[in-house]
Amino acid sequence: MKPLMIQGTLLKCSFGNAPVPLMVLPDKKVNSMLPAATAADHIPLLNILPFGMCSNPANPMVIAATAAAMGVLTPVPCIPCTVQEWTEASEKVKIKGEKALNMDSRLQCLYGGSIQAQTPLQPRVLV
Repeated sequence: MKPLMIQGTLLKCSFGNAPVPLMVLPDKKVNSMLPAATAADHIPLLNILPFGMCSNPANPMVIAATAAAMGVLTPVPCIPCTVQEWTEASEKVKIKGEKALNMDSRLQCLYGGSIQAQTPLQPRVLV
């Protein structure tokens, strides 16, 4: 079984320039000190923090900044726009009725970025 994503798991975006920790509300603790994430934990600025600067040329803010810079690609502060749940969540592990996130889970930003876990915090348990 792949490690679950828990509070503080570092996330990366394919167009962001800085990793950020996953934020999970404390009501999802499962036999651990830190709460585990579910597919529903995709709310921008609550669960998913800004990834530094966004360099995606499909982001409307990058388009505007690039146009103002005479066509030179100009990154802007990353404000994630995630409206759908995580994909590839665990089918077998559920937390409060929601699919648990594991290291294979992915989240799409409306601007085209792909968000995924960079570093697991939960140790792998062999049984």
